Amino acid sequence: MDQRAETQPTQAALSHADIRKIMLGIMLAMFLAALDQTIVATAMPTIGRELGDVTHLPWVVTSYLLASTAVTPLYGKLADIHGRRVVLLGGIVIFVLGSAACALAPSLWLLVVARFLQGLGGGGLIALAQTIIGDMVPPRERGRYQVYIASVFFSSSLLGPVLGGLIAETLHWSVIFWINLPLGLLAYLMTDRALRRLPRHERRHALDVLGALLMTGATMTLLLALSWGGVRFPWGSPQILGLVAGSALLWACFGWRLRTAREPLIPLAILANPVVRHGTIAAGFGMGTFIGLTIYLPLYFETVAGLSAARSGLGLLPLTCGTVIGATSSGRALTRLVHYKRVPVAGLCVALLGTAVLIAFAGRLPLVAFCLLLGVISVGFGMLLPVATVSIQNAVPLHQLGTATATANFFRQIGGALIVAVFGAIVIGGIGASGPGLHAEALQLGSVARETMVRLFQYVFAATFAGFALALFFLLRMKELPLRGNAVQAAREVAAE
Repeated sequence: MDQRAETQPTQAALSHADIRKIMLGIMLAMFLAALDQTIVATAMPTIGRELGDVTHLPWVVTSYLLASTAVTPLYGKLADIHGRRVVLLGGIVIFVLGSAACALAPSLWLLVVARFLQGLGGGGLIALAQTIIGDMVPPRERGRYQVYIASVFFSSSLLGPVLGGLIAETLHWSVIFWINLPLGLLAYLMTDRALRRLPRHERRHALDVLGALLMTGATMTLLLALSWGGVRFPWGSPQILGLVAGSALLWACFGWRLRTAREPLIPLAILANPVVRHGTIAAGFGMGTFIGLTIYLPLYFETVAGLSAARSGLGLLPLTCGTVIGATSSGRALTRLVHYKRVPVAGLCVALLGTAVLIAFAGRLPLVAFCLLLGVISVGFGMLLPVATVSIQNAVPLHQLGTATATANFFRQIGGALIVAVFGAIVIGGIGASGPGLHAEALQLGSVARETMVRLFQYVFAATFAGFALALFFLLRMKELPLRGNAVQAAREVAAE
């Protein structure tokens, strides 16, 4: 066994000032990936008009989602083999090259290909940032640094839509990709210098290429089915059923590969770890529900509350701000409390109560009261995220930290896609409403009766309640292990394993 990295108590040498310097670099790398998921949305109509293809415009988003989700576990494994610094820098380079290709794309389909390349680079940046925090900071102190990650998502969710629309209207849509070049160069230089001091926990591993190909294929076919189902093709169509069947077959082959490979892509010990399993499922249900709300709540503001498209975006501010507040308070509590699970348990209970009020009074609450409830719900949900991430990282050896973190992020993204598809089936499919279903065009034109939309969103809020309830259930099942508070002791524990 190679104990070279395990026995080096390098973490103890990092002061809070050192950690903050490293955090600035990885936060900028994360910001690149997070911003690119939001800045493109408001520029999409302009891109479609200028490239002369509106029909296939959703592929600009779908291709990035497919690539970034599929490669997330691969980044974690590579980081455990070759170290965090090399893999993170490689991700930044691929992301920047993809951004340049996007800006130069002369047609929509070339833009789709370039976005896929960009996703291959961006897919690992967020998971690797969380892994690097795990390398630097012992679990008991890790919660307060998770707040930095929450602030990145908060700022990107606010700045992205505004910048995307402004740049597309006043400059040119390609500028939203060109700006990634100086930002990427700055992120590369900052992380290259800072991460040289990062403690190293990698070991000699063999990369399971066949397992990676099977997992990537299974992920991409599943995401295609979720993206197209109910929108491009009916859920019961041969195309969607074929994709689902193909994905199931590939997942079965991937499961066989995990059991038979000498060194599988995702170690079975990680998948069998109950803390990792329950923490991942809890965060997946919570995050997926939150994403579903952020996607479909603007429709509620427009069709039920009667707001304009611009003001409906502002209505999401309580949801995004509350999540950061909840994550901040929960992260700080991690450093002080022995029974740290009590904070997110209480938060999810509050979120469930707030969601129950939305179900009972959908369409009848004043706008101010509705937004206040959204803020309360998001604060409660936000308390889950730092605890789930830190608990997962605390439950695995340091040399598996990258794989465990990336695997958890991967399954959270898959779960999020599934839950968003459920929300879409409710709204677009018209589940619970009169008639066979609704059309996206009718929703955009505002020709659906307000009473119908109120009934639909009662079902949406009921699905939200179910999502948060399942997150609470799996959080309660997650074992509350003592958080390692001494980094040197933690490194020695891992070396002995």
